[in-house]
Amino acid sequence: MIERPIWIDRLHRAWKQRSIVWLSGVRRVGKTVLARSLTEAQYFNCDLPSVIERLRDPERLLTEVASDVVVFDEIHQAPNPSQVLKIAADAFPRLKVLATGSSTLAATSKFRDALTDRKRDIAMVPVLADELAAFGVRELTFRLLRGGLPPALLAKRVEPEFYAEWLDSYFARDVQELFHLRQRAAFLRVLELILRQSAGLLEYSSLSKHGGVTRATVANWVHVLEVTHVVHTLRPYARGGRRELLTQPKVYGFDTGFVCFARGWDELRAEDCGGLWEQLTLDTLLSIPVLKLHYWRDKQQREVDFVIPVGRDAVDAIECTWTADSFEPRGLAALRENYPRGRNFLVAPIVGSPYKKQFGKLTVTVAHLTQLRALLGKT
Repeated sequence: MIERPIWIDRLHRAWKQRSIVWLSGVRRVGKTVLARSLTEAQYFNCDLPSVIERLRDPERLLTEVASDVVVFDEIHQAPNPSQVLKIAADAFPRLKVLATGSSTLAATSKFRDALTDRKRDIAMVPVLADELAAFGVRELTFRLLRGGLPPALLAKRVEPEFYAEWLDSYFARDVQELFHLRQRAAFLRVLELILRQSAGLLEYSSLSKHGGVTRATVANWVHVLEVTHVVHTLRPYARGGRRELLTQPKVYGFDTGFVCFARGWDELRAEDCGGLWEQLTLDTLLSIPVLKLHYWRDKQQREVDFVIPVGRDAVDAIECTWTADSFEPRGLAALRENYPRGRNFLVAPIVGSPYKKQFGKLTVTVAHLTQLRALLGKT
């Protein structure tokens, strides 16, 4: 079993704050394997009818738990999952509970209680750059093309069938079953369009036109895709500047492998890697708790990939480039005209330690993605 210390550490830190941890993430991302790696835990697979039957009397089941740690995998299959977790938190405070599911906790009507002040949320993302060595991956382009779902990453060859079958399963298990949507072909067509334009601006009207559905339907489907972690949207950072983009989000597919699949790529050219590298950087940032992520753009189309507010009128700026020597700081310079306070980072696949580089009056720390977590002060 491949060890995942970043996620194990996050679980234990979350349990120090609350007794319940809700672990979400897309199908096949590794939630079950992570849960089963907790050797001290008593594990319940809520896909099994026998477990569902026992969960009809959660108080009795929890009384019979011998361990201090209990896992309810795919707990949304239970008839009243929020009741199970609420009883665990209120009546069995000694227990540390890990509950898993593909979507955010309140995604379906089954969750009648959001468990406010009783839980902490962790959204698991595909395999991070920091974890590639543990998976035996040496080439970043291998990760960019295959994606970060462990079955795809560990396969002997690229298998397009895996991605197609995953999408079918996602619609059946997470979309149709949880949200009762029926327009399979149109829904997957809109998702494919989003994957193709990953790292671009979210254009509802264009998706509506090319997807063959109304704009309101697209907006609803994007919400479903967000709560099931299949797309991520970033809002623009703006404090009221007249030239800043104020409302239009950027959209990212959840995994570089599925972006490549949607674009029909079976190999990568150098010019393909920049946007995928940006996506991989986003995965790292999403794995760090509490960060408030934005992007920045003005009406002259000058842009900074990621912006993190760190204080009053202060922001850290993160730019991504596949080739550090070709970085153009136009967007970063424009951002600093409006927000001069904060650190500047350039994330590139460099070899060696981080270093400082001057771009005019700008001081930028150039670093590899695996060094970013420590540089941000988030271990």
